[in-house]
Parts: sequence; C-alpha cells; structure tokens
Amino acid sequence: MTMLQLDVPIPVEVIGKGKGMALGWIDYGTEHHLQWIVAIDETREVWVAPNPKVRVRDNWSMSRAKPE
Repeated sequence: MTMLQLDVPIPVEVIGKGKGMALGWIDYGTEHHLQWIVAIDETREVWVAPNPKVRVRDNWSMSRAKPE
C-alpha cells in the first residue's frame, strides 16, 4: 500500500457526493482502483472515493471546460 498527501489539494468532483478538494490518494496495488481522499465542500465530510468516481473540476485558465 502507498499513500500520498498532495502538497497542493486538487479541486475535484466526486460523482454522487459533490465538489471538494482532493487531499491525497491511496494505492492498494494492481488489483484495486486508486482511492482519492476528498473533503466535500458542502457537507465538510471526508470520503475515500474510487478513481472511476472522481473527476477534476472545470478550469477556465487551463482551457478545461465542463463536459456537456
């Protein structure tokens, strides 16, 4: 198992939970999805979300528009 605390949190959206800041991730190995540690903005809860449920947020300065 490997854990990484992000030096700069990443703004993300967890499908089904909402927008938040990714604080780090956990890698359990080849048979598992990467797990993101995310503090949800609205509820102030901290969740560990599997990689397929995590999306980076839109960012105008990076030319990353929100998908339609």
